[in-house]
Amino acid sequence: MSRAGGGIAAILVASVLWGTTGTAATFAPHASPLAIGAAAMGIGGILQSAIAIPSIRRSRGLLQRNRALVALGAISVAVYPLAFYSSMRLGGVAVGTVVSLASAPLASAILERTIDGTPLTRRWAVAAVLAVGGSALLCVSRLGGATASAGATVASVALGLLAGVTYAVYSWAVHRMMQRAVGRAASMGAVFGLGGALLVPVLIATGATLVSSPQSLAVAAYMALVPMFLGYLLFGIGLERVRPSTATTLTLTEPAVAAVLAIVVVGERMNAAGWAGLALIGVGLVLLTVPFPWRRTHDTARTRG
Repeated sequence: MSRAGGGIAAILVASVLWGTTGTAATFAPHASPLAIGAAAMGIGGILQSAIAIPSIRRSRGLLQRNRALVALGAISVAVYPLAFYSSMRLGGVAVGTVVSLASAPLASAILERTIDGTPLTRRWAVAAVLAVGGSALLCVSRLGGATASAGATVASVALGLLAGVTYAVYSWAVHRMMQRAVGRAASMGAVFGLGGALLVPVLIATGATLVSSPQSLAVAAYMALVPMFLGYLLFGIGLERVRPSTATTLTLTEPAVAAVLAIVVVGERMNAAGWAGLALIGVGLVLLTVPFPWRRTHDTARTRG
């Protein structure tokens, strides 16, 4: 498997793990969404930092020179789960998830184009449109029972956009540090460790609901250890090998996985729009990940030219 192929595989596995969080949260209905978000990202981030301590020590000088990126990434890591879970609480899982995840690839593309000057390929653009469109159809298919007020829906969309932007920012910051010779473990450990530390006060303030029952505590432990710790470990491996815009587009697998689990585990039903959305996401991901022969020929010719 090529270096890029390994990165794509790592991100897809991470996205599958992240897609289980919505279903897992249904097993802790009385836990505060802020508490779940702070516990998952906070504990997961601190664990990322703990396993990266040797790398962080070795890269102390490089991290110091890139402290602005570390701070920007850490603040984004801390804001992301609070905005994401609040968006879902106000507007529902469908709206919160789709707005947050669908806006991230677009924010990543803007960052790469305006700051890095990286050109965006037509292949990425088509894949992103297909995947975002599929996510929107998934959202529409799951809004049948929505009861949120207009004000709550607007607030949910705004928070979802904030989540998408912060997701793109910390992905870009980590990738940028890797480009500046900071190792993957040190980059992820510094950004996620500091971001996790920033979430500790939120966890202390809201965490009582997590210990109200063994089931809620088990849900929080699962989300911290599997989707967040293991998922972001894999995501870091992927970011080392592919561009942030590609990485965030690949993570649109998450709402598809969440929708399937909602049907299989939770017992939700999906209409034709939802199945069409899953199909569009699948086509977009195939276009983005499969190395078509004609594409390799075109890229080779353009490089020689």
